[in-house]
Amino acid sequence: MSGNYLNNQFIIAMPGLIEPIFHHTVTFLCQHTKEGALGIVINRPAEMKLGEIFKQMDITVSSLAAAETPVFSGGPVQQDRGFVVHSACGDWDMTLPISEDISLTTSRDVIEAIAAGEGPKQYLIALGYAGWSEGQLEKEMLSNSWLNTPCAKQILFETPVSQRWNAAASQIGIDINQLTTPAGHC
Repeated sequence: MSGNYLNNQFIIAMPGLIEPIFHHTVTFLCQHTKEGALGIVINRPAEMKLGEIFKQMDITVSSLAAAETPVFSGGPVQQDRGFVVHSACGDWDMTLPISEDISLTTSRDVIEAIAAGEGPKQYLIALGYAGWSEGQLEKEMLSNSWLNTPCAKQILFETPVSQRWNAAASQIGIDINQLTTPAGHC
């Protein structure tokens, strides 16, 4: 794959991106090709816990910790569909490897394993995803809507949600709160 693609990267909303869906978000890009991009917003908790999804899917829960895990609003597309970003392990039905140590799974079997306490050690559950058509993300980046930086597992899985936007930006050595909107374009 070409080095111009942003797979396994974070895109960080610039302070001037005021569209409510993406304002101050960090999106983990799972797939970026010439046809478009798919990402999961990692810092927008939904108003539900994973236990509610287990109940809706009629899945028996033996891991109370998993039931208390927050669910994220992964983006505006297919908000009724679940996506699990997780440490690479297991043999799940519908898995897309993102890197050597991170995968994206959309099948029920990984949710059942998490409910039983037998799933991946690290995971993030999201409803919906962020999608861009051919060339759309590139245009948005050229118009200074997004910064990009390599994914850091610590930010993805361990950093408190409220700190992820600043933490992702600090990876490239900037204080995102000090940036101005018209950055270099006339």
